[in-house]
Amino acid sequence: MPPIRLLTFSTLYPNAARPNHGVFVENRLRHLLASGEVTSTVIAPVPYFPSRHPRFGDWARHAAAPRSETRNGIAVLHPRYGLIPKIGMSVTPYLMYRAMVPVLRRLLDSGNRFDAIDAHYFYPDGVAATWLGRHFGLPVVVTARGSDVTQLPAYAIPRRLIRGVIAQSAAMITVSAALKDDLVALGAPPGKVTVLRNGVDTTLFCPPVNRDAARRALGLTRKTLISVGLLIDRKGHHRTIEAMTRLPDFDLLIAGEGPERDRLSTLIARFGLTDRVRLLGARPHAELPMLYGAADASILASSREGWANVLLESMACGTPVVASNIPGNPEVVRTRAAGVIMPENTPDGIAAGVRTLFDPLPDRAATRAYAEPFSWDDTTAGQLAVFRGVIRTGGAGGRALGAVAEH
Repeated sequence: MPPIRLLTFSTLYPNAARPNHGVFVENRLRHLLASGEVTSTVIAPVPYFPSRHPRFGDWARHAAAPRSETRNGIAVLHPRYGLIPKIGMSVTPYLMYRAMVPVLRRLLDSGNRFDAIDAHYFYPDGVAATWLGRHFGLPVVVTARGSDVTQLPAYAIPRRLIRGVIAQSAAMITVSAALKDDLVALGAPPGKVTVLRNGVDTTLFCPPVNRDAARRALGLTRKTLISVGLLIDRKGHHRTIEAMTRLPDFDLLIAGEGPERDRLSTLIARFGLTDRVRLLGARPHAELPMLYGAADASILASSREGWANVLLESMACGTPVVASNIPGNPEVVRTRAAGVIMPENTPDGIAAGVRTLFDPLPDRAATRAYAEPFSWDDTTAGQLAVFRGVIRTGGAGGRALGAVAEH
């Protein structure tokens, strides 16, 4: 049987200027390609910006992204598209679609052939992808990953276009059962949606060979918590920092970078926590296992997630978690060995969750054993089944794409 030829399409994909951006999409694709039954070319659009000057922050990093690169043996294109600040939400799908038509045309004219488009994130990526599918006669499979179906449908134009994706895609994938429920509530036929959770690379994410040495390298001498994620409001780092005022026997590491850094630094100083809370900045993905393994527990105080990869990554390193009670997290944290769900996502709730977890703290070997079945194998098999089904039926769900691209 010849391999399935995919065009993977997502703005959520790493590049040389932003190596940790969307790494979960890259990881899923890498494991799919490792099956030997799929090939893929990646189009990972980047917003156009003319300057790389550091004063422009994320916009400068967009400008610094290469036009093309090879990552982990995968050919990745980073074509530019127009993104208009403040008013761009409604027009971005169309601008992205129009910018990508010539990119895909050049790929096809140079001899590339694709059986399906593998798109990630419903808006704007999934909208543009289904329009591209209509234009080039390719079925489209779209994966929902979180706020694309939990938050963006609150806006009228995104909601209408997301419903168009539901109707026009050949199949849909969600990373949690909770997200499938959200899609069904938006009108998706349940049989058209497959739940395929993210996995964890249990080879990369594993307990450190010498945990004491890892702790010494980080200067850890007391019970230590770690919180990993972008420094943005919805990740809840500000709540975790305030919770530390209720946990005087603990220290906290925060690994990540983002626009909230100054605010979080101010909070740390205001609460008198400069000797107990450290902002580590962005860390390479390969460095995270050492950080998780050195800590005693992980905290995830997010207000929303699709499927929180950091939870499984921490558990695979033997480190149990305290997680907010939001859709998706209880699907990951199901036993005491994995960790606990905090009673409420507040500083008091975080502190209570930590105290519960440490009374007594689960055995690290048991936490690792809990994570081991969450490999990528089942997810890879599920993707192969979805794509084969779409190709076998000729992309029936995606061939009758409407004329939304013309409006």
